[in-house]
Amino acid sequence: MTEPLRVLLADDQTLVRTGFRLILGADGIDVVAEATNGTEAVEAARRTRPDVILMDVRMPETDGLEATRRILTGAPDEPRVIILTTFDLDRYVYAALSAGASGFLLKDVTPEHLTAAVRTVRTGDALLAPAITRRLVQRFAQRGSDTAALHRDLASLTPRELEVLGLLARGLSNAELATRLHLAEATVKTHVARILAKLGLRDRVQAVIVAYETGLVSVGAREAAQRSTEQT
Repeated sequence: MTEPLRVLLADDQTLVRTGFRLILGADGIDVVAEATNGTEAVEAARRTRPDVILMDVRMPETDGLEATRRILTGAPDEPRVIILTTFDLDRYVYAALSAGASGFLLKDVTPEHLTAAVRTVRTGDALLAPAITRRLVQRFAQRGSDTAALHRDLASLTPRELEVLGLLARGLSNAELATRLHLAEATVKTHVARILAKLGLRDRVQAVIVAYETGLVSVGAREAAQRSTEQT
């Protein structure tokens, strides 16, 4: 029998935690701990070892961003973190994704989306749609002449892997990548897995961020790709 998902709720609003706990519980997801600030979240994560953490950004004492950094230490069994925010372009969200969070949700998320999101990130997939990630990157990333040096070196990737990463960052799904590159979808998945492993990335969200920050993909690239696709 499959073990139930174990979730930590970190939010300073009691009503938010209560509502999420009821929604998750109704879908068979266990809430193993709750925290009202980032400091409590870090301690609870170490004590209970949850599968997924729903982390509010703005909390007293230690905010969700710093708590995420402390929790995601690179250990193989570290939890997945979903950032909770009231605003879809909260200026902290981009930094949280860079710190290792697997995505973000607005607090007015539907019950169905909430439970689906928790299950999605637990399997190792990314929560964010590429379009949302691109919007965050385009608005908040500080791109400069030395950006590439500050981030992961893409030299370890093969030409095909660079091509896959570029298309992935433009928003193509695995199925679309397979069609575009005339490959089997299983082969595409293998390429994506190798890219993540070589660059030390957690999921596709971080891959998109790296593609933009290193200059592999630029603002407007997706629109150009779409026009090219429409013309072929």
